[in-house]
Amino acid sequence: MNRQRRQRTLPRLAAGTAIAAGTALALAALTACGSSGSSVSAAQGPITIGMSLPMTGPVADVSKSGYQGYELWADQVNADGGLLGRQLRLDMLDDGFDPNQTAADYTRLISQDHVNLLLGTFSSLLNAPASAIAARQGMLYVEPSGGAATLFTRGFTDLFFAQPGTTTSLPDRFVAWIAGLPASQRPATAAYVTQDDPSASPAVAVFRSRLQALGVKTVYYQVYDPNTSNFDSITSAIAHAQPQMIIQGAVADDGAQFVRSLQKLAYNPKILFQTNAPTDEAYPSAIGGADNANGVFTAQSWSPTAAYPGNAAFVSAYTKKFGAPPTEDAANSYTAGQVLAAAVKAVGSLDQKALATWLHSHTVSTIVGPLKWDKAGDPEGSLLLSQWQQGTLQIVAPSSAATTKTVLLTKPAWGNG
Repeated sequence: MNRQRRQRTLPRLAAGTAIAAGTALALAALTACGSSGSSVSAAQGPITIGMSLPMTGPVADVSKSGYQGYELWADQVNADGGLLGRQLRLDMLDDGFDPNQTAADYTRLISQDHVNLLLGTFSSLLNAPASAIAARQGMLYVEPSGGAATLFTRGFTDLFFAQPGTTTSLPDRFVAWIAGLPASQRPATAAYVTQDDPSASPAVAVFRSRLQALGVKTVYYQVYDPNTSNFDSITSAIAHAQPQMIIQGAVADDGAQFVRSLQKLAYNPKILFQTNAPTDEAYPSAIGGADNANGVFTAQSWSPTAAYPGNAAFVSAYTKKFGAPPTEDAANSYTAGQVLAAAVKAVGSLDQKALATWLHSHTVSTIVGPLKWDKAGDPEGSLLLSQWQQGTLQIVAPSSAATTKTVLLTKPAWGNG
């Protein structure tokens, strides 16, 4: 695998440096280095912020926009004088979506590169080992994604999730909406399918449990391999079971692939909820156009139209800098930067324990709304409930953030928006 590093001391990007493919540092190498990233050098150099992202591999597109969110955040901080009077430099390694490489990368960033601060990577799969490395060395770890509930049951006190909610709270607003429907309008049956992923499958399990408690009967349940690209056998079984509602734990392309398979069978559920996949602005075109997306529900950590402080300015600045609107992943990484900067400014140093202590006792204003965490770094909030309507992903709950008062109770037939 091509191993890459990007170091960015803004406003100029330094040349990338190749790293040997076979480099892997054992965790034991950390024991001698202590909390090396926590001390501030007397020399007035840049503050180096380390991260490892899957810039190659199956989620490279996600990581590209995510890294751009980090870049924009660092650009703006540096233009405003930096942090503690020092400019920021991003030190990024490419892990190729390999958890073992992620662990090796964060080990290197701490023990060899001696970065001052860390920022997280993408997916629970990668953030699990990365946050464990950070915890072992007592370094603050703010992650832009990785909301699997299991990440917050390991006793870590330096981990913070920069989204409003995790997999446990992801179903909250949708289930509340179902519960609020008159009994005659509630779906009677449901099918549940999910990728075997630490973020997707636990969320679907929560959906199933809570909807069953409302009287929604489960008629099909299936977990599929992350490499699945042909869903015909799954959708055939679903069509045979005839559920009124389908809940899918989708991660990326599997969301569109699943829908296209349903379309081949002309099976149209009354209600369709998918995690993650529908938040991509390319989702409608991936399933045949806006008419096919009409009525699909999803949960969002961020929306470009949400009226949170700084959000509109973020959307404008990102679009101007990169020539396209920001993705949810870009917004999440930008938010992680906001959280990190707020702590550093408030504490006035790079002391890792002091930064974590401050975050545990304060609320941070971000573009995804105010964030507050419990003792495990689990955010005390819920995600937005959104629905595709006439080519636009509208926020339908909570009412304080809603961009429309309309909710489509029944998803139109495929191709009939």
